[in-house]
Amino acid sequence: MARGISRMRREDLLKVACEVIAAQGFGHTRTVDIAQAAGVSQALLFYHFETKEKLFAAAFGYAAERDLDNLEALLDSAGGPVDKLRAMLKLYSPSGKSKSWALWIDAWSESMRNPALEDVSRALDLRWKDALREILAAGADDGVFKCPDPEGAAWRLMSLIDGLTVQVTVHKRMLTRARLFELVRTAAAVELGLEPDQLA
Repeated sequence: MARGISRMRREDLLKVACEVIAAQGFGHTRTVDIAQAAGVSQALLFYHFETKEKLFAAAFGYAAERDLDNLEALLDSAGGPVDKLRAMLKLYSPSGKSKSWALWIDAWSESMRNPALEDVSRALDLRWKDALREILAAGADDGVFKCPDPEGAAWRLMSLIDGLTVQVTVHKRMLTRARLFELVRTAAAVELGLEPDQLA
């Protein structure tokens, strides 16, 4: 029973940490801010997470769990490679049910100074890239995609989405979300020998 209560309390703390970090950013969030928002002592935070760096990494991983659940459901779906690719581009891009991109961009930046957060960030990034590679490889095997290098194609497409999303998120008037998705669709179509309308 005590272990269950401990896990529940840890999850409650992570929820609050995510809310505070999303509002203030990693660089401006202190453990005392999270403790006050959660109505607990800093000592309890450090009991569960040991350090601020580990707390931030755990909070970021927790925030990403729902997106990873959606990703796994997409990969397990019965659709063909084109359907899965279309769904993944929508899920990953900020024009669909994507994760909070502001939090991800902030986490990437903070990861340069926080090894624990970098570990989590890298693992999550690779999971998305590997999922796209799986879809592209399946499509190539089925003859649906012209893709001799699914690994390279996955890196190129993910890097394009990441870079464009930074522009959309940070420079809000530079690029619309609709234009971003049009650029991604066109790039994916060229990469895979498709017509852009097939990914609309």
